[in-house]
Amino acid sequence: MEGQDEVSAREQHFHSQVRESTICFLLFAVLYIVSYFIITRYKRKSDEQEDEDAIVNRISLFLSTFTLAVSAGAVLLLPFSIISNEILLSFPQNYYIQWLNGSLIHGLWNLASLFSNLCLFVLMPFAFFFLESEGFAGLKRTKVKGENQLEEGYNKGIRARILETLVMLILLALLILGIVWVALALIDNDAASMESLYDLWDFYLPYLYSCISLMGCLLLLLCTPVGLSRMFTVMGQLLVKPTILEDLDEQIYIITLEEEAIQRRLNGLSSSVEHNITELEQELDNVKTLKTKLERRKKASAWERNLVYPAVMVLLLIETSISVLLVACNILCLLVDETAMPKGTRGPGIGNASLSAFGFVGAALEIILIFYLMVSSVVGFYSLRFFGNFIPKKDDTTMTKIIGNCVSILVLSSALPVMSRTLGLHKLHLSDTSRDPETTKPSANGHQKAL
Repeated sequence: MEGQDEVSAREQHFHSQVRESTICFLLFAVLYIVSYFIITRYKRKSDEQEDEDAIVNRISLFLSTFTLAVSAGAVLLLPFSIISNEILLSFPQNYYIQWLNGSLIHGLWNLASLFSNLCLFVLMPFAFFFLESEGFAGLKRTKVKGENQLEEGYNKGIRARILETLVMLILLALLILGIVWVALALIDNDAASMESLYDLWDFYLPYLYSCISLMGCLLLLLCTPVGLSRMFTVMGQLLVKPTILEDLDEQIYIITLEEEAIQRRLNGLSSSVEHNITELEQELDNVKTLKTKLERRKKASAWERNLVYPAVMVLLLIETSISVLLVACNILCLLVDETAMPKGTRGPGIGNASLSAFGFVGAALEIILIFYLMVSSVVGFYSLRFFGNFIPKKDDTTMTKIIGNCVSILVLSSALPVMSRTLGLHKLHLSDTSRDPETTKPSANGHQKAL
């Protein structure tokens, strides 16, 4: 009987692992497909010629898509965990949700941490250096003939570019390690501190992602207030404002006359006056953009003008007020009660207790605030003057800029759970998932993941 019980337990563990792997693969496949369509929407359209640069751009595109999918998974994982906790509380014995357990959630968090490290320190640097590489001189070159004309040139092969990229990555890693070694020797010049660098794989790398999360938290604290103030302006540009004491027909008529006047001036100028032509073309584009906005406001229905815009603005005001109120209450609790510190409390695990006193409604409110916080941080990030050039444009964004955007979003998404926990927007802990005994196993780097 003991042997049969042991075999049954091993079979159950095997089927559980297969089920979790299948679910993780399906979820990531959906995120990858969505990320691919998002990137291709903004990527600059290049020629369909199958040359060396096209292959390099395609590889960089796949790596950027993988990184964006990991970022989306890191953002959605916290709301998914909160929803799973409420579902397990509402239907504890339901047969159809037995796959939704603490082991699955814990495995998803481990995969998100692993892939985030992989993308941030391996894939994205490789994609950037691979995109900028040209290959070492003296290596074998391949002849490439154009399809429309008989041109022959010598382009460096893919292998030469891969070799240059790998050498650049190794040199970069050695440079960073050398800087850390010298800095540590200057700060604490003893044999123990120098020997501690030999524990690179066992000690430093597992906590390297925590340092990146700290940098992301600082960036979130900088971007989120800017984004909260910019959200009203951005939504005002996207939505149709109510027409109060405005005559849209008259404005469209004036804009049309102005457009025709600029067009006649362009037709009358000679091609030699390039400076004036450029200014007039820019002015004509601005006039056409303004005319398009006025026509959109005219075509909008009365419901869209008079109901949607005020409702969205009121909703943004309520969400901003609730976010500020929750953060203020959490700060007061931290000042008064020492046990309210994130490291001094162990919240409920998956399926043990509700995360909010209001039950499912409170959990839904937490999810909305987390998404609102992430969207506000992204808007604030692109609103900063230093990162203003990172804004992607439809069908006109280079691969280098796409890689920079993917890295920035990955850093912000990796810091979102830490910041949400610090600000008191959720109280979910994954280190106490007693619902499934498998969740009590330590992770690959020797410590439990906890938000």
